[in-house]
Amino acid sequence: MRVLHVVTAFARGDEDPITPWLGRLLIAQRTAGLDARVLAPTYRGGGAREWRGVPVTRFRYAPRLFETLTHDETVPDRLRSRPAYAALLPGYLLAGAIAAAREAARGLDVVHVHWPVPHALFGAASRAIGGGPAVVSSYYSVEINWIERRLPALAPFLRWSIETADAVTAISTSTAAALRRYVERDVVVIPFAAAIGDDADAPPPRSRTGDAPFRILFVGRLVERKGVEVLIEAAAALSSSLDLRLDVIGSGPEGDRLADAARRHGIADKVTFHGRVGEAGLLAAYRTADVFVLPAVVDSKGDTEGLGVVLLEALREGVPVVASDAGGITDIVQDGVTGWLVPSGDAGALGRALVAVAADPAEAARRVERGREQIERRFSLPGIVTALSECYERARALRLAGPPAV
Repeated sequence: MRVLHVVTAFARGDEDPITPWLGRLLIAQRTAGLDARVLAPTYRGGGAREWRGVPVTRFRYAPRLFETLTHDETVPDRLRSRPAYAALLPGYLLAGAIAAAREAARGLDVVHVHWPVPHALFGAASRAIGGGPAVVSSYYSVEINWIERRLPALAPFLRWSIETADAVTAISTSTAAALRRYVERDVVVIPFAAAIGDDADAPPPRSRTGDAPFRILFVGRLVERKGVEVLIEAAAALSSSLDLRLDVIGSGPEGDRLADAARRHGIADKVTFHGRVGEAGLLAAYRTADVFVLPAVVDSKGDTEGLGVVLLEALREGVPVVASDAGGITDIVQDGVTGWLVPSGDAGALGRALVAVAADPAEAARRVERGREQIERRFSLPGIVTALSECYERARALRLAGPPAV
């Protein structure tokens, strides 16, 4: 089966950290016998045309200097910070639709559309080709929140994208529920962005020993919805009674403001902003952390975590997890079972959970083990590849029986 993944951004080179989960998924799909490939925009006229054996088709949509709508940050964030970039959207949509149609003309069974707002147009263009492929649309929640809070005029487009897909998947149960508010249809929850591979080499759960500082780790983009300022506030409240260090890995538009917050709370000497790190640096951070925290909030745009993939990575590396009850996080963290769950935006509750982790390493280790059991059951890469393959087969059967009305 030949499957084309339509995405906003894809690795520009072998060591590019963009969407590592998608890279793992594509490699696993190809290993399983699917001819998985990618359609993505160029970045400044360039970008790898092949990535670790995965074919990549890049489409041009503007003069080289201006092809920065994607990759550096999400498109909604780019448009919010620099509204003039909206002028690139018509070219992006037209060039992407033409590229998708050309790929379909060469022979495709399935077009897997990620972020269907606006990429459902690319799926429709590919399906317009005689005997065109089935379209599978996958939603992450951010696009739904974005439309509901910022661009309600696009709600009919969102509804159309759901109605016309041959199959629909959601990254979490909360995202599936949001989609059903628009169209009552079957939505398959497949957390493929969280696919975790073989954990045979994963280390045992960490236990804090001796008088070493209690190391708190955050990994992610430094944007409002991640809630890092809440974590800084919680760490500041604990710093007089607990010898702690906070490691923040990632970059983003909130970086300077968060550094100011650490200074304002008097813990600048206890917080290290590492920026982006490579795979080796990230692995080292996980394996020296005593707890991983994802303090997500609903931001001013209405966005929050679609799932929280980093929580799975932390559990796999043996690190206890503390997270807020926002978005799809509750699909991963069950309070008292696989980690500690606290009310979103509540620095006091977050601080109390951190104290609990530090005070009872044995209980933390038990929750890590239960978290790993859940990963194996619900988020293993082989299981997700199988679930997606079954989804593709159903979509293809529906397509061959007769496409939905567009």
